[in-house]
Amino acid sequence: MLEATDLTKSYNGHLALDRLNLAVRPGEIFCLLGANGAGKTTTINLFLNFIRPSSGSARIKGLDVVEHPLETKRHLAYIPEQVNLYRNLTGLENLAYFAALAGHREHATAGFLELLAQAGLTEEAARKRVSTYSKGMRQKVGIAIAAAKQAEVLLLDEPTSGLDPKASNEFSELLVRLRDRGVAVLMATHDLFRAKETGTRVGIMKRGRMVALLDTAEVGHADLERIYLDHMHD
Repeated sequence: MLEATDLTKSYNGHLALDRLNLAVRPGEIFCLLGANGAGKTTTINLFLNFIRPSSGSARIKGLDVVEHPLETKRHLAYIPEQVNLYRNLTGLENLAYFAALAGHREHATAGFLELLAQAGLTEEAARKRVSTYSKGMRQKVGIAIAAAKQAEVLLLDEPTSGLDPKASNEFSELLVRLRDRGVAVLMATHDLFRAKETGTRVGIMKRGRMVALLDTAEVGHADLERIYLDHMHD
């Protein structure tokens, strides 16, 4: 579903990403862990085609994102650390607008409200202006937009940063539901606990390289923390 082959990116001689090989299958949440500058956001941006690789390739559903930018974008949704919505529109209006922009006009108001409810937003909240929303509420609208778009790939960059524990738990539950529907999720995060609880696999990155690849079912919280810190202190 989502694959990187020897994916490399350098800026003015600095290697931000060094021959990354990665595959995320349908129904999988792959979490990228690492300090700032490890290459996590660069990886996400390469799959989004926000930047171009120096060498190697990023593919979505077998299509190179550079060679097929429009077609690959149809299959994916992106949720950054701060979801950008129109503040003077309601959550419902934002969802309807972004769904129409993606070519999905088949939903009536009731359908949009149902998508927002599935994302954890009540009808009362959905009809309020986004200017009144918390970060967690904006993230829920982002999830609803991904669902309305019927995205098969979800890319996330630090989506739970700044959320309180309750909002973080709710967001993780939404991701698990999408995973169970067969969505392939790639998430960059600093949160080891969230990566262990939500992720199917975890990749630890350092200085642009993948230095460890772990199956979360095979490691405990303490083991993941120990392995992570060992690599950070190398």
